[in-house]
Amino acid sequence: MPMTVGKITLFMGPDTLSAPDNLELAIIDFISSANKSLKISIQELDHKPIADAIIAAKRRGVSVHMIMEQDYLKEKKLPKFDSLGTQEINRDILTRILRSGIDAKADYNPKIFHQKFIIKDKKSVLTGSTNFTTTGVTKNLNHIAIVDDPILAREYSREFSQIRKGIFGSRSKHSRKPLEDHIVSNVRIKPLFAPDHNPEMEIIKQMIKAQSRIDFAVFTFSQSSGIDDAIVNAKRLNLQVRGVLDRKQANQTWAAKSTLVDAGVTLFTNKTGTGVRKIHHKIMTIDDQLTIIGSFNYTAPANLTNDENIIIFGDLDETNPSAIKAQKKLAHYARSEIDRIINDQSEPLV
Repeated sequence: MPMTVGKITLFMGPDTLSAPDNLELAIIDFISSANKSLKISIQELDHKPIADAIIAAKRRGVSVHMIMEQDYLKEKKLPKFDSLGTQEINRDILTRILRSGIDAKADYNPKIFHQKFIIKDKKSVLTGSTNFTTTGVTKNLNHIAIVDDPILAREYSREFSQIRKGIFGSRSKHSRKPLEDHIVSNVRIKPLFAPDHNPEMEIIKQMIKAQSRIDFAVFTFSQSSGIDDAIVNAKRLNLQVRGVLDRKQANQTWAAKSTLVDAGVTLFTNKTGTGVRKIHHKIMTIDDQLTIIGSFNYTAPANLTNDENIIIFGDLDETNPSAIKAQKKLAHYARSEIDRIINDQSEPLV
């Protein structure tokens, strides 16, 4: 079962890989509960049940606007004669969406459009690491957060409008200040968008505050990220630091694996035979009290040129006991999933 703290719900999935939650159902239920509007900003859509839910929403009178990554709508190589190509399912779904009268646009960012969020009825946000693909909801380890809050929905709507105007990269930096000191259900929530708000620096700032431990699970972790230096520093300060990385990504020449292993950081990677295709999370917990989720991989491009978002749940400087209890519930749920992946589906990375 997902972890719910008031108006915040955190899902860890998919249940097809022994994780606790059904990500497909969470996305479809969120879409199906819309009454007035949906703003959908996603890297890729190839999962027919999710597409059907979007089209059904349009047919019952919901205003639907979408932005998608154009790279998943075109072929990298010219298909062979009479071949439809590997991205045909994406194009077929887009055709169905357009035929239904939905306003769908391709992104304008020449780099990676990496968003995965929905704004519902101007009052709820769904976001996380999960692509709206069959592999994303059934074969890759991912997470989703749903927050019912109109102020947070306003912030994501502003990001959506900015993307629709083609404002990205250096044009979007410092275009607006991040939302500060916003409380939902006794938990401080801070959304940040890349490259507008330099999420990497915020993650490092939170890591510097750590007193006891840092746990993370991330798909791509490169040496170009300053986060690896912050983790090495935490290890030097004798904090407990553990991380789980995707096997393929961790063994790339540009990956931060060697930097972290040399510093004595305990690392794991998904082992074969478990059914896990990718560890696709981008999640960190600090001191079992603060949780960072979203689409943001630990790389320089994610911070500087891609379209990304993260949410920070909690405040390490919090002193109110009831607030600490609320944010710890979310952090414990996230770390429990990291523990499960390490214990059941991973092996040491050396």
